[in-house]
Amino acid sequence: MKVCGFSFVRNAEKFSYPVRESIQSILPVCDKFIINIGNSEDGTLDMIRSIPSDKIEIIESTWDDSRRKNGEVLSQETNKALDHIPEEYDWAFYIQADEVVHEKYFSEILNSMERWLDDPEVEGLLFKYLHFFGSYNYNADSRSWYRNEIRIIRNDKKIRSYKDAQGFRRGSRKLQVKPANACMYHYGWVRSPEIMQQKHVNFNKMYHSDQWVDRKVNHTKLYDYSAVDSIVRFKDTHPRVMEERIKKLNWHAELDENKKSFKTLDRVLYWIEYQTGKRLFEYQNYKMI
Repeated sequence: MKVCGFSFVRNAEKFSYPVRESIQSILPVCDKFIINIGNSEDGTLDMIRSIPSDKIEIIESTWDDSRRKNGEVLSQETNKALDHIPEEYDWAFYIQADEVVHEKYFSEILNSMERWLDDPEVEGLLFKYLHFFGSYNYNADSRSWYRNEIRIIRNDKKIRSYKDAQGFRRGSRKLQVKPANACMYHYGWVRSPEIMQQKHVNFNKMYHSDQWVDRKVNHTKLYDYSAVDSIVRFKDTHPRVMEERIKKLNWHAELDENKKSFKTLDRVLYWIEYQTGKRLFEYQNYKMI
């Protein structure tokens, strides 16, 4: 069994993406890793080149900044990396630049890939998610945050990144998946309030025109983390590759885990999920088999 990781990134230093940690977190379960580096305004390319591994292959790309519908430029850049994976690899392991895998899941991930390797009905493996918010001590847990995403797929070029790169499809059909029995740690909302606000504005420009962003996006200097609807305290350990980054945290976000800012229906649905573990009316971009 051969596994190739793949990802894409642009302006990782400018917007404080933990892409170095992302790549390093799955290198132990990959035989090769393709990273697509977009035209950046910082030292992203040198940062990736400094990772001490001969598994990593860098490709460079120029983003189409005019492509703003539904964040489709993100899937376009994902597919560029995917298309560079040689045919000899069985599985393609996707990780975004703000996602990290805990080493405690390595054996489960490898076992899942081995178990379903010879079953062509299984087109991908599904990961659970933890969304860190404002600090490394809290997870956002409302219905606004997706609970599962496909992160390992067959190395089949008919499988493509979908819409804004949050999942994969084969044509218009959802992929048939099994659980990876692992969790993805999503750190995309853990940045200093100043950098988070800059990233928030920039991210919206991948979906909307400059005029829309000027009208609709708050252009304050600092991102307001207190506006979150629900958080819970994280009581477990972080991936080992994140230790140094966590030590360098230099801001404090005012967060209250007892505050729940829900409309009535969302409050009821949250309570049902909390009591039963079931999320009613959940969107699922996959078919569990």
